[in-house]
Amino acid sequence: MTLPAAISVVTLGVTDLDRSIAFYQALGWPLSSTSQPGTIAWFRTAGSTLGLFPTEALAADAGVPEGGEPVFREVTLAVNLGSREEVDAAMAVALGAGADLVKAPVPAEWGGYSGYFADPDGHLWELVHAPGFTLTGDGRVEMPA
Repeated sequence: MTLPAAISVVTLGVTDLDRSIAFYQALGWPLSSTSQPGTIAWFRTAGSTLGLFPTEALAADAGVPEGGEPVFREVTLAVNLGSREEVDAAMAVALGAGADLVKAPVPAEWGGYSGYFADPDGHLWELVHAPGFTLTGDGRVEMPA
């Protein structure tokens, strides 16, 4: 047996569940009816699910001590988009929802275009147009074998 290369859920630890739910809903992301008010929230995304879970509960579930608020968690999440204009428009939506601008979208040395925002808990999201990536109709990246 091998471990499947399938990331099905990404769960973020958040300090204020209601605030984070409101933020992701303001992005236009659909909240799943399987969410449990005050406990956990699930958002349907292209090909996977985003979970929001209170930080202390997530640490307890994993059996690790809860740490302080790190400035950089050494992880970013990315949304690939079809054009530079889509990156700019998506960044405007994120900022309008209350995101903090980390890096305004700029041309990248590898030929793409990207920028970063932070959600209310500092999780970094990259909005990126990567000309070499093929996007499916539902926004998933198709990578060659």
